[in-house]
Amino acid sequence: MQPSRVTAVLGPTNTGKTHYAIERMLGHRTGVIGLPLRLLAREVYDRIVKARGPGVVALVTGEERIVPPRTAYWVCTVEAMPEGLGCDFLAVDEIQLCADDARGHVFTDRLLHARGLHETLFMGADTMRQAIIAMIPEVTIMRRERFSELTYAGSKKLSRMPPRAAIVGFSVENCYAIAELIRRQKGGAAVVMGALSPRTRNAQVEMYQNGDVDYLVATDAIGMGLNLDIKHVAFSATTKFDGHRMRELRPDELAQIAGRAGRHLAPGTFGVTGEAQELDEGVINQITNHQFQPIKKLHWRNSSLQFGSIKRLLQTLEERTDNDWLTRVRESDDLAALRALGNDEIIAARAKDGPSVRLLWDVCRVPDFRGISKGEHAGLLTRIFTDLHQIGHIDENWFALQVARIDRDDGDIDTLSKRLAYIRTWTYVAQRKGWLRDENHWRDQTRAVEDRLSDALHGALAQRFVDRRTSVLLRRLKQKESLLADVNDKGEVTIEGEFIGRLEGFRFRMDKAGSPDEAKTLRQASAQALVPHFHLRADRFYNAPDTEMDFTEQGGLMWGDQAVGKLAQGDDPMKPKVVAFVDDEAGTDVAAKVQRRLQHFIDRKVATAMEPLLALKNDDTLTGLAKGFAFRMAEHFGIIPRGDVADEVKALDQEARGALRKHGIRFGQFTVFLPLLLKPAPTRLRLVLWSLQNNLQEFPESPPPGLVTVPASTDAHAGYYAMAGYRAAGTRAIRIDMLERLADLLRDKNSKTGFEAVPDMLSITGTTLDQFADLMGGLGYAAEKGERAKVKAAAAPAKAEIVTQLDAIGDSTTGMVEEGNAPEVEAAPAVEPAADAAPAPEAEADAVAQADATAAEMEVFYTFTWGGRAARQTGRPAGRGGDAQRKQGGDKPAGDKPRRGKPQGKRGPKPDDKPQNFAAKPQRTEKKIDPDNPFAAALQGFKPS
Repeated sequence: MQPSRVTAVLGPTNTGKTHYAIERMLGHRTGVIGLPLRLLAREVYDRIVKARGPGVVALVTGEERIVPPRTAYWVCTVEAMPEGLGCDFLAVDEIQLCADDARGHVFTDRLLHARGLHETLFMGADTMRQAIIAMIPEVTIMRRERFSELTYAGSKKLSRMPPRAAIVGFSVENCYAIAELIRRQKGGAAVVMGALSPRTRNAQVEMYQNGDVDYLVATDAIGMGLNLDIKHVAFSATTKFDGHRMRELRPDELAQIAGRAGRHLAPGTFGVTGEAQELDEGVINQITNHQFQPIKKLHWRNSSLQFGSIKRLLQTLEERTDNDWLTRVRESDDLAALRALGNDEIIAARAKDGPSVRLLWDVCRVPDFRGISKGEHAGLLTRIFTDLHQIGHIDENWFALQVARIDRDDGDIDTLSKRLAYIRTWTYVAQRKGWLRDENHWRDQTRAVEDRLSDALHGALAQRFVDRRTSVLLRRLKQKESLLADVNDKGEVTIEGEFIGRLEGFRFRMDKAGSPDEAKTLRQASAQALVPHFHLRADRFYNAPDTEMDFTEQGGLMWGDQAVGKLAQGDDPMKPKVVAFVDDEAGTDVAAKVQRRLQHFIDRKVATAMEPLLALKNDDTLTGLAKGFAFRMAEHFGIIPRGDVADEVKALDQEARGALRKHGIRFGQFTVFLPLLLKPAPTRLRLVLWSLQNNLQEFPESPPPGLVTVPASTDAHAGYYAMAGYRAAGTRAIRIDMLERLADLLRDKNSKTGFEAVPDMLSITGTTLDQFADLMGGLGYAAEKGERAKVKAAAAPAKAEIVTQLDAIGDSTTGMVEEGNAPEVEAAPAVEPAADAAPAPEAEADAVAQADATAAEMEVFYTFTWGGRAARQTGRPAGRGGDAQRKQGGDKPAGDKPRRGKPQGKRGPKPDDKPQNFAAKPQRTEKKIDPDNPFAAALQGFKPS
């Protein structure tokens, strides 16, 4: 096989060197081309894809890797060029970068070792002629002349800058200041910097290329082969910071940038602007005649590395050369990172063999795109190496956290630029083969984040430095062209590529305009372009499932996270009306369709959540008082304080009550309610419907689900707690179903002589003893606080005694369950004896001993008695609760009704401290147990055999 033919294509800018290399590569079966910038690599990749299709073209850079299975042509950055491919053709562009302080050793290595099987091209400045001949004696030199003439135009103010001009700065701050000034004076400028992602750079260049703006503000990044339609290049400065110091640009560097002026055969000019000094005559002549000092030294670093140990690797990296053309590169970032990590004892202990040292070197070559301190960068590399060495891949949870922290498209230009620099690091890591377990996922993920940040940065740059939107829209409107709007998944609306606002449901929120004229233009453009989107969105909304919709506690109607309407009071409290949020520009058809769909949604929501109440209301079998009571329940959304309907309840006969109980109504001691409507969903809807019925400006929110008691507000709207499923009592409100359970426990207590709280009472209410005392005060009880010596609880009774007690309970409860509320029979908890109970002699002796042993140990207790009217008059805690009770139609406990001096019930109160005696009476006809009573079976079990 014949040796590779090596050719050096040298000359100034605008000579078509890169175009020539692409044509030569496509003439071979396979090829690889190395380019100096990721931006330029993407541009060349797009050109070759257009010529050959994406299936045979690969793009490999530090942060991007697109490699189809049938790759024939590789487009890479010089650092990412794959080794050992054996391609027929190989090319390296901008070969004069062999003399660059930071990257020169990479280009020199490609010059010395990279070869195609049949043809090799090195393209660059003519200053490399002697060096290339010295390094490659068999090389063929091809000289190419510039297509167009380049002349010096002197100094010009920004206000007099000609159209199609590029103003060059050498710092981000300088570029932004220039762009801001041009926006004010010329209408706007595109911004191109090396730190931008290809996506952002392409978007900015497109603004310039299609004529939306006539000015380009750029760094020296435009000097590396980017083909732009530039007529004039103006330097705002001739000095730059090269990473170590401020220095003057060399004539060849100025020529590389100035050569962007004049495309193909069109002539170009260059000059200075702002505070930049006029160029020397000698420098001008060198640039216009393309004659510069030849390069004398090429930066070099040994590429024959040995990985026996960290020390040996450092030695091979620091080897010197005897070649007079080569000079050892200054300490690069990857070498500094290796030295820093090698000094870490833990890292040094891990990197003991060849594979570990090679892995460490690969990790150290991760670039510091973020520009953070060397210590921070070394810490990051340490974490990556540790994961790779210990578990074979980077911890994906940690990696995901780093990416998620950056995945935000808010912030200003500087913030977005920093995030882009940060994501480049993680994109680079994701491109390394085998470093992540699911590398394909993370490559796509990091790329997607970079794209989002790129789009956000482009938008921020355009918003700050370009007033293009108004001019583009006006031009389209004047030309009477149909405007095309695009709405993304976030609702962002763009017309002709310009962001104009957001669609929130069926309302358009226009972006902030800088002037009334601009606002008028945006409104006209959006009204014309969004009509089709309104119709499409209305169709999608009409066919959307109910699960995508919801109502808020303030009566709003939502479609996902977008407000599309609100509820309004209807003729029937259970059938609220709907007000749709639809812009007038959408049309009446869209508004009617949205309103119909929302009405269907809320009607089904009410039918589902309020099903027991609607079934009760619509039951045609109910008659008379039962029918009227059903309507009363419907009017109050299924919950009525018993005091409000005491007379109606008393008037209901057993047949009517049984018919109502079939619908689940519970006639509680304090409240008449449907238990199924106490669930969170019906409660939330009930409060909204009740608020609409009462024309409230601000709807109260439902209490958090699962809480037995909640703080009671003194300024709550009357009736709120009942609708929320609670009853206000003291400083707290208690859930009505739990209140009924408490009432069952209080039923057998003697509220005249007083009683103490048992653990079950505290458990039901979920309160402390002090909180329970306040709650009882709110229910009308007087709580008397006391202290006593704490004694041990009485021993549990023997098994035979428990059986006897249960039999007695069964006999005493037969036929005494009021309104179908049977007491729950549970194992009696061990409680402390009442204060007035007479202790047995043995217990008394034990108590004395206990008191002597723990004389200082005291306990607080409360004695509860029914306060009633007296409590409210004296202003005791019971009185405060009584006020709240009266608001809700409060009832006195069923076990204690001291009305006309008669004892409660037919058997009277049952004292706790002595046995109950019964007088002889005629035998009473046994009351038939309601078969619909849910406790019927339990009561039947209590009957004596």
